[in-house]
Amino acid sequence: MAAHFTVMKELLRNIHRLFVKVALFPSTFGRRVPLPAASEVLTCHLLQRRLPPWTSYCVRYSAVHNDQFGLSNFNWTVQGSNYQILRTGCFPFIKYHCTKAPAQNLDFEDKFFSMLKVINLGIPCLAYGIGCWMVVGAKETVQTSVGPVTVYFAYKEDEGAQY
Repeated sequence: MAAHFTVMKELLRNIHRLFVKVALFPSTFGRRVPLPAASEVLTCHLLQRRLPPWTSYCVRYSAVHNDQFGLSNFNWTVQGSNYQILRTGCFPFIKYHCTKAPAQNLDFEDKFFSMLKVINLGIPCLAYGIGCWMVVGAKETVQTSVGPVTVYFAYKEDEGAQY
């Protein structure tokens, strides 16, 4: 069963990669500049924010290498602080909601959310992306190893806010 899930995930990853490449054409055609991994942007954002209790942001697909494809709900540790990450593609963005919390087994939730996206053919994710695009009210530059990346917020977050 696990092997079948892995094969299906890889097939969907390749289909998704092709779709994003076509949808972002011509902005990605002939690009020679390296992109930071989405995971690096996540880590750099959390560090730049001094490991906040929570944060929620979007990053453009065209600004990152989507190395976390297929992950919907997972733990992410940065300098000893664990974050529970809710992540979804919402074209033209990838949306992250990060909450500092103890690590726990999120395998069931991760697979559940991933299957919902597949069953719904990603249509709600596209609608979510259009909605995100319409409500962006703030942005911030995150410094990565390959240069700056802009992340977007629905509203400006108060530094250190609990909610």
